[in-house]
Formats: sequence, structure tokens, C-alpha cells
Amino acid sequence: MDFDDYLPPRAAPRQTRDGSAERALRQIPDGARVVVPPMSATPVGLLDALDEMRDGWTEIEIATGNLFEHLAPLDHPHQPFRFSTYQTSGPLREVESAGALEHIPATYAQVPGLFRQEGPLPADTILIQVSEPGPDGLYSLGTSVGGIVDVVRTAPLVIAQVNSRLPYTFGAAELRREEIDWLVPLESPVLELRRSEPGALEREIAGAVAELVTDGATLQFGIGGVPEAIMGLLDDRRDLGIHSGLISDGVMGLVESGALNGARKATAPELIITTEAAGSAEFFRWLDRNPAVCMAPAGYTHSLDVLAQQTNFVGINSAVQVALDGTINAESLGARQISGPGGQPDFAAGAMLNGGVSVVAMPSTAARGKVSRIVRGLDSDSVVTTPRTLADRIVTEFGMAELAGRTLGQRAEALRRIAHPDFRDDLA
Repeated sequence: MDFDDYLPPRAAPRQTRDGSAERALRQIPDGARVVVPPMSATPVGLLDALDEMRDGWTEIEIATGNLFEHLAPLDHPHQPFRFSTYQTSGPLREVESAGALEHIPATYAQVPGLFRQEGPLPADTILIQVSEPGPDGLYSLGTSVGGIVDVVRTAPLVIAQVNSRLPYTFGAAELRREEIDWLVPLESPVLELRRSEPGALEREIAGAVAELVTDGATLQFGIGGVPEAIMGLLDDRRDLGIHSGLISDGVMGLVESGALNGARKATAPELIITTEAAGSAEFFRWLDRNPAVCMAPAGYTHSLDVLAQQTNFVGINSAVQVALDGTINAESLGARQISGPGGQPDFAAGAMLNGGVSVVAMPSTAARGKVSRIVRGLDSDSVVTTPRTLADRIVTEFGMAELAGRTLGQRAEALRRIAHPDFRDDLA
């Protein structure tokens, strides 16, 4: 597919050079904002080299998203590294404590515009990893396109780690040599999405959500045990499609069972459309040069115009808390930021445009049963991820609450019914 209508124009052809990490990274100016891709796309080799060379700068800002593992520059906050993120994660906790982390409130749909040259946080450099080139000479961003490809097209300096371990993917992931300033051959692990098998609680929640998925549905999944458990329950469905911000291991089983073929998708039929891919080593082998998977930019996957075209759309995400009026917090514990909005608000809005369903699926309690996730109201310093006007279906192990079109009183009663019994009196 051609996604140029959803992306900024390509920069003029760059004077591409092949070289070492040291030669390439020396081109980064002092005080630069350096964009680093999230999740499985993080170029570990380049970041290791950047950290080893850190005495060459007085300040470098690293702007990134959800990180899967600890990275070498995180050991040196303010020396010279400081960090910003639109999706905080565990590896960033220590630099936050050191006062070297800033949070950027932005949904996934907004991320591409952040780091363009005309945006509020223009990138000076982007560090990416790409697969080895194919027979046509094209490279691939592999596991992440999202807002990354926008920055590749617009940043003054693009440095690519050529990693033989990175799966080659098609669509907007494919890059011409002249779109990159420096190509650095450097092998390093592709970071995996570590997951445990869904437990009894996740399977119970998944069973209720799976009932909403009928033949021909187009699906969007977030990260977590519940989405994986749901995918494990859909083998008997037919003609399912994927239009999502993320795919992971569970998609393989749906394809193998014959449940997923995209035959009834309203857009890009028969293609699995995603902007991120994260999973196990087995998943990466399945992903490599898989013609059924098409990587698309966030400007397409999260576009309300595109989502409005989807029929029988089911978006499935999670939350930290849901208030009795339907307000959803998916990213903070009080004032402490523990995640980010991701694509949840985008897909919640999109689902409502054409009769789709937006599901928030979560256990009824947290902290080993000591805290209810369904609350009277969000704390004053908690983050509103999805406003009550976009709340639709909330699912716990005790059932499903349908909120769209309901009064505040009806919503509160429905949510009390699916709260843990130990907390229902407190919610009355």
C-alpha cells in the first residue's frame, strides 16, 4: 500500500554514508534532541555506542516511548542524558527519580506531529534500526513505523543501525537508501515483549469480551495478558481482520486456525494493518517478510477518517481505574505517571463513528485485591485517559457494563455490579 497521503513529503535525497557507530554518532550536535523508537524497534547497538561516547556532549535529550528493557544511557542521567517520553515505562523510573525525565501528554495519533520540524519538539536526530536490504535494495524499519517514519522523513540527521536480526516488514516500513544519512552495520538483540501465560482471571475476563467478537469483525488490541487470552478464544471465528496499533504473538494462532484472513475488512482487505509489532523470537520469525502484514503510519492506523470506514470494529484496551461516571484512567497512580494514553482515546473515538465497540477489560481489583479498580471518582491528580463521553463497554471478571448512551445513574449501577463484591457497598 502507498501511505504517502498520510505522511509528510520525503526530504531531498541524503548523501548516504556507510560507517562505524563512532563516525555516525559524532555528527550529532551538542544539545540535540534525539528521537529513539520504542519497544522492539529500539536500536540497542547504537545506544550502547552513544553511551560509550557520552563525554563528547554536554547535553543530549533522548525522546522515546515505551521501553522494554534498561538501556545504557539510562545509567547516566544529566551526564549528559536527559529524557522525555510520551509513554513512560519501568526502565525510565530511575531517571525520573533523578529528575531527568519529562512526560509528554500525547495520544498515539499525536506522536507523529510532535517531532516533525514544524512541530513543538522538532527532532535534531533520529536513531533507528533497519533490516538488511532486500533484493530490491530497500531497507525496512521492521517492528515500528508509528510516528517514527514521519521523523525519518523530516529529521536533519538519520542514523540507522543495520541489524541482521531485525525482521523485514512491508508497507510504510520500507526505506530507500537515500532516506538515511548513515548506515551502521551493527548486530544486537531485537527486544522481545516478555509475557506470561494468561491466568484464570485473565481467561475469565477474556471469555466475556470474546462474546462481542463475531464473524467478520475487525479487531484492535492493546498490550497485556487479557488481549492475548482473548485471541486464544477466537479460533472458531471466521473472516476476522486486524486494524491495530500493535500486533503480537496471539495473531499467529488466529492466522493458523483460519480465523483471521481479513476477507470482510472495509479497508485493506486481506492485510493485517498495524503500526507496531512486538513479541517473541518465534513471532519475529513469523513476521519476517510476511506478505500478510502491512506496517502503516500512525496517521493512517489511528486516523478517525480511516477508523470511521471500519465495520464491525472491536477495540480492546485496559485501564488502571474506571470512575462510576465512565471516566477512564489508563496511565497513572494518582499523580505518578506509570504509562501513557497510547492509542486508547483514538480507537475509542473511532469505534463510535460507525457502530463499533470500544472495550476496556481489566481485573476488578489491584494490589492483590486490596484496591478496587472501579472507583467513585478519579482522584484529583489522576490522569483522564479517555473521557466519559467515549466510554462504551467495561469488562471485569464479574461481567460487563454497557455505558454508551446510559445516564450517569445507570452507569454507576452497571459499574457497581461488575465491581468486586468486597467494594460494592463502598461504591453505593
